[in-house]
Amino acid sequence: MIPKRPFGPTGVQVPVVGQGTWQLRDRRAALDALKAGLDLGMTHVDTAELYTGSEQVVGEAIQGRRDEVFLVSKVLPRHASFEGTMKACEQSLQRLGTDRLDVYLLHWNDGSHPIGETMRAMGELIDSGKVRWAGVSNFDVDELEEAKGALGAHRLACNQVLYHLEQRGIESAVLPWCRRNKVAVVGYSPFGSTNGFPSPASKGGRALAEIAKRLGKTPRQVALAFLSRDPDVFVIPKAEKVEHVQENAGGGFALPKDAIDALDHAFPMRPGLGFL
Repeated sequence: MIPKRPFGPTGVQVPVVGQGTWQLRDRRAALDALKAGLDLGMTHVDTAELYTGSEQVVGEAIQGRRDEVFLVSKVLPRHASFEGTMKACEQSLQRLGTDRLDVYLLHWNDGSHPIGETMRAMGELIDSGKVRWAGVSNFDVDELEEAKGALGAHRLACNQVLYHLEQRGIESAVLPWCRRNKVAVVGYSPFGSTNGFPSPASKGGRALAEIAKRLGKTPRQVALAFLSRDPDVFVIPKAEKVEHVQENAGGGFALPKDAIDALDHAFPMRPGLGFL
């Protein structure tokens, strides 16, 4: 089974490796993959109103299994006024076929609406039972401080950020802030985004392949293990094929220190918050 750890301040044990649903292209294949992931223990499922059609697919995949799932969705910044957030949440719940979200996130902050206004709506949603915890995505430290303060008595559950071997910028300031404040960090696109997974011909790719061979794992499983080495971090790779889900499920293991050191050298951290 995939190991679990406490998700920020929630006290809920959540699998280290979950399932992302950005840009699902093949509904039938995605549905099969999501269900296979649930069977393997990948019960942290992330979606968003931005991901056209994904909430409906997730809703179908979790039908009859809602209580097993740690379900997360997101509101677009242009909808994130007080009333807009309330309405967007209702619509997400309808598409997902559920009466509650475990965590509801502001997808990113573009200044369309004050963060405090969005967080006030999050508080109302928590008080009404439609959302258990509030979170954010793609937030830097200053924005995290503002969101945390605006939630008042409610705790900020997580910050979801771009995090992969070639984009480790969150480790400079965002991850330390989240660690100090007991806020979970959820890494999306853990296999890369625009640049893709490290080439096997690159220095980093060769190091990754060597470690994977030595440990009897695949390079992607090693990448997931490296990214989730910190006890405050979770990863949500997307997969639309059952075999890819099965591979991802093998990425929740503890890397030996020499492997961590080798990857740290092969993929040096450069400051800066990545954003997709």
